[in-house]
Amino acid sequence: MRKLENKTAIVTGGSRGIGANICLSLAAEGAQVVVNYAGNAKAAAEVVDKIEAAGGRALAVQADVSQSAEVKKLFDFAEQQFGKVDILVNNAGVVHYKTIEETTDEEFDRVMRINTYGTFYGMREAASRMADNGRVINISSSAVRMMLPTYGPYCGTKGAVEQMTRSFAKEMGLRGITVNAVSPGPTETELFMDNPPEKIERMRNLAALGRLGRPDDMGPVIAFLASEDGGWITGQVVPVNGGTA
Repeated sequence: MRKLENKTAIVTGGSRGIGANICLSLAAEGAQVVVNYAGNAKAAAEVVDKIEAAGGRALAVQADVSQSAEVKKLFDFAEQQFGKVDILVNNAGVVHYKTIEETTDEEFDRVMRINTYGTFYGMREAASRMADNGRVINISSSAVRMMLPTYGPYCGTKGAVEQMTRSFAKEMGLRGITVNAVSPGPTETELFMDNPPEKIERMRNLAALGRLGRPDDMGPVIAFLASEDGGWITGQVVPVNGGTA
């Protein structure tokens, strides 16, 4: 029997990059997956098609996680289609590479609302609606510990995610719900690879293993934390970064 058989997972930002691989990894272990997307319906449909082609079950649903009503809609959809929610992966996020001085109010509000508010709304909904013995997995970033210039606003959002993860683990533990964060390093996603070549090479050289991460480095770790095998891990930030930080 696969490790996540009969479990239902919501993955925010599940249409591309790391999020898409998380969806595929959870489905490979038997989970029914709600693939959330913000605007790219075609990419989300492709993830669903891959899961179904492999014999799994998945549905795509549009929702803007920066809006609390939209996150509630995600949980409504999962419950209506699959009956319950066992796993929540708060993956949706945006990057922001500017100094604090250069960052406008509007830019800071956007990155904060998607990265931090979106994760908060997901956890708040999970607090009352997730099945006992469930799993909440938030996505942070190894940049939080790297003291990189132009990452300040972005790291601020992810640092908040890590602290909420630790507190929420204490709040949910007596129901058997674990709450962890995974902290990827520089990863070959569409967003990251849009950086200048010299920056990409510099980041590659920071890893002890001598390469950038790949989306498929992340999904199996998420699937482990979502399974019973990961049931004694909670309140932790797990670096998945090839020794970058």
